[in-house]
Amino acid sequence: MSRITVFFEDMKNKSLAFIGVGVSHTELIKLFLKKGINVTVCDKKNADEMKEYEELKALGARFDLGENYLEKISSGEYDVIFRTPGMYFGNEALAAARKCGSVVTSEMEVFFDLCPCPIFAVTGSDGKTTTTTIVAEMLAASGKRVHKGGNIGRALLPVIEEISEDDAAVVELSSFQLISMRQSPQFAAITNITPNHLNVHKDMQEYIDAKANILLHQNGFSRAVLSLDSEEVKKLAPLVRGNLCWFSRKNEVENGTYLSDDGTLCYNDHGNVTRVFHMEEIKIPGLHNVENYLTAIALLWGIVPVEIMKKVAGEFGGVEHRIEFVRELDGVKYYNNSIASSPTRVIACLNTFAQKQIMIMGGSDKGISFEPMAELVCQKVKLLILMGETKEKIRMAVIGAPGFEGSGLQIITVADMAEAVKTAREKAVPGDIVSLSPACASFDMYRMFEDRGNHFKALVNGLE
Repeated sequence: MSRITVFFEDMKNKSLAFIGVGVSHTELIKLFLKKGINVTVCDKKNADEMKEYEELKALGARFDLGENYLEKISSGEYDVIFRTPGMYFGNEALAAARKCGSVVTSEMEVFFDLCPCPIFAVTGSDGKTTTTTIVAEMLAASGKRVHKGGNIGRALLPVIEEISEDDAAVVELSSFQLISMRQSPQFAAITNITPNHLNVHKDMQEYIDAKANILLHQNGFSRAVLSLDSEEVKKLAPLVRGNLCWFSRKNEVENGTYLSDDGTLCYNDHGNVTRVFHMEEIKIPGLHNVENYLTAIALLWGIVPVEIMKKVAGEFGGVEHRIEFVRELDGVKYYNNSIASSPTRVIACLNTFAQKQIMIMGGSDKGISFEPMAELVCQKVKLLILMGETKEKIRMAVIGAPGFEGSGLQIITVADMAEAVKTAREKAVPGDIVSLSPACASFDMYRMFEDRGNHFKALVNGLE
């Protein structure tokens, strides 16, 4: 029997709990139930609030719902517990379960254990979704059957039985997934590390340590791609056991990718330099996307032909919610950058366009400072529209920044997205750019950043 078959047979003799449903668990729960495995769904929501309830119940799921949904978890009642990435690994109930002998794991951890094909994985504070997608596009264009998932919005364990050793798995990994990982991919990339999710991680070091797990368990035949431009990423180089490749937009590297003085993306194999393509050939705008391509090229060098890399660069139109063009109305262009949940992502958007923008910001607080973006906001924003629970925190960072006095920057506070879009429409003149770049998470008003971006797009598309 294959390792996959043995795993599912073994699970039939155990009691399983899944904490939460959502993207990472719904299809997986269905698969386990169809295989006759004892599954209990544990969730803070009640049955009326859970849209998957009736379907899962019909398949034989048991439920432990409501405010006390973690009580049986912490008592060790279940043999195996699958935590959703949204639940912090250090949660007290999970710690108690481990002390009682329960196995606490995750969809991605088990996928890494069972996956028969090479895994290409990307993490970082910014750029990981676009880079992951570029890697998947390049592999697919070269003829590989690609399974893309992880933090990018699709669970891969539910399709594990469909994956062959000749395929390629391409995964985006968040710090919440990596924090408990004890297996690393054969091909790993870290785009950058900047302060993020400090409202969940106990401190910045824990966040960095979680990211480092993508490297810690690689073997000598692996490849690690690290940013030479990110100080925190550079510090992780001693952890690399296999082939270390650098990427840099600012400096030439001896082994890896860099941007030449004339704007060409190059690969240097210890003195043997290949000019891959010019940055102007990349369809999606912004220097941050040059970095994303530098990362992807280094990760796939020798695996995907240069002509395929060049073809993807010229055709790939980007990922939704990432400086996504929505529409032009009366000479004003609207962009949805809802993914910009940190100051560094906002900075990337500010540097994408030469002109000053009208920018909509604000959301839920992740415990990070807005000061790193404040001075550039004063330079590159003509009207700042603030909303959400962080609106005052952002306003204070901006008005306290060097360059605010005399910048001409106008700041307006609004109640919600509808008022923000209405205000932008009223204030914009032909030639302006309006972008939603919140610098914050979405949870004060929306379930996910995708919901926030979709609402923005609907409002913009409804303007007359």
